[in-house]
Amino acid sequence: MESPGLRLASTMALMAEKCTTMKDLKRIHGHIIRTGLHFNTLILAKMLRFVSVSPNGNLRHAHKLFTQIQQPNTFFYNTLIRGYSKSQYPVESLHLFKIMRRNSVDPDEFTFTFLLKARSRITSLGGNEIHGEVLKCGFCSHLFVQNALIHLYASKGASVEAFKVFQETMKPDVVSWSGLVVAYLKAGELDNAQLVFNKMPVKDVVSWTAIITGYSKAKRSREALELFERMRQSGVRPDEVTMVSVISACTNLGDLEVGSNVHRYIGENGFGWMVSLCNALIDMYAKCGCVERARQVFDKMERKTLITWNSMVSACANHGNVEEAIQLFHDMTKYGFLPDGVTFLALFTAFTHKGMVEDGVRLFECMKIEYGIAAQIEHYGCMVDMLSRAGRLKEAYELILNMPIPCNDVVLGALLGACRIYGDLDMAERTVKRLLELKPDEGGYYILLCDIYMAAGRITEATAVRKTMESMKAQKTPGCSWVGSYSYDAIVG
Repeated sequence: MESPGLRLASTMALMAEKCTTMKDLKRIHGHIIRTGLHFNTLILAKMLRFVSVSPNGNLRHAHKLFTQIQQPNTFFYNTLIRGYSKSQYPVESLHLFKIMRRNSVDPDEFTFTFLLKARSRITSLGGNEIHGEVLKCGFCSHLFVQNALIHLYASKGASVEAFKVFQETMKPDVVSWSGLVVAYLKAGELDNAQLVFNKMPVKDVVSWTAIITGYSKAKRSREALELFERMRQSGVRPDEVTMVSVISACTNLGDLEVGSNVHRYIGENGFGWMVSLCNALIDMYAKCGCVERARQVFDKMERKTLITWNSMVSACANHGNVEEAIQLFHDMTKYGFLPDGVTFLALFTAFTHKGMVEDGVRLFECMKIEYGIAAQIEHYGCMVDMLSRAGRLKEAYELILNMPIPCNDVVLGALLGACRIYGDLDMAERTVKRLLELKPDEGGYYILLCDIYMAAGRITEATAVRKTMESMKAQKTPGCSWVGSYSYDAIVG
């Protein structure tokens, strides 16, 4: 007959396994401490699993719980390493592995799978140090460790290293093949990615999505859409990520008919509720010049995110529908969405093109005072462009002088372009001096100043500028325009 102690331990383990909230977890934790079960490894394992891995867990609490475990074994380390590998702090997985080795706890194949995932999410290059540990511990022949290595190198665009691991894989599966495709895509080797993709014995939604996304990002949109058609004919059902890339290809083409066909496919195949796809459709219709269709998608959405609102505000702003953009701005705040820097950037773009300078200045102040959003270089660029176009060159220059962040050549270029339009030689000279401090070898600035002098009939000064340019051996960058302005598309597209 089972003893009361064993029965209680079994009950608590079951409760920990079925736990769904941190409130319940803390209640269980308190109870096992009061009843002396806080050393029971089964209960602790199930508790740690919830707080580390569950979407409703809490990694800070998981770390605290982990430190209370006496002599944690490989399973406990793996659980917390796994949790951190998916979190905002993947580097903590690496720190935990070092502690694990220092405490003479042996890793297993799962340790390295989670560890390699964490390393792939850390932006710095490398990964060889973990690869070395894999070899040292003898797990280089495990398929899912090899796949994790391939995907690690793929995430860094290290196609040579990924291919070496792939060659050493005895029986590569679809995950191995997909990882190699991604490695070549990340390295910008689209043709190699296509060759590997064509050789794949089995293609799943991940591999199809990877190659379609690669072509879409490379602006080879027709080919991306042709691949999507092949995918459909092969019987593999696309997912949300696939469809976002397909819409992106339509956006790049600016082909409204093709985009409308894709929209119809999305509706007919049950994707219409997905927020990310609706957001992409709004952007696609707007960039194809059909704001009305974009608004229809927006109005039909039952759930909206900040990206949704920003996409619609931007669509209206870029097409000169300033009043509608402002109304959307007020509506989003009414529905509890706080605007961000992208929202204001879209509105600044609208005000700039409409010449609504006073409204733009007020909005710029409102952004900082009412919403606590610090202006970035893009916002200052829009404001300088707005003031410059209106002939308020002195205000634009003062704004540049008072910027709390470093200025750049695009912002100054907007002012310099306006100096040419308004014939303000004094401001042009000051602006060029600032530009040449940033890029002394850029001949485009000298040429623009020379043009300004020529337009004013000051031939002597124009000739002197030419000579200075030649003595400095400055070269104009081909295809560059120094009359710059920021737009929402330039920032987010």
